[in-house]
Amino acid sequence: FPNPFNPETTIEFILQQPSNVDLSIYNIKGQKVITLCDDFVNRVDEPVTFHWDGKDAKGNSTGSGVYFYLLQTQESSQIKKMVLIK
Repeated sequence: FPNPFNPETTIEFILQQPSNVDLSIYNIKGQKVITLCDDFVNRVDEPVTFHWDGKDAKGNSTGSGVYFYLLQTQESSQIKKMVLIK
């Protein structure tokens, strides 16, 4: 949230058990833009929050458009669409 967003958005999720978490942003072409988390998360039953400022892994601003975040844990994975409007 928010979605659409400008200039940043927040991704929030709750884990049911400690897990390795991979949270990455992809563009409409399926190219990875940035990895927000690739680590073990021990926080359970309370929100885990990450912010994306619309920049790629090199710190460059990305353009307006559709992006997806892929959240993978040991138990599941989910993909959600985000729209960046500048």
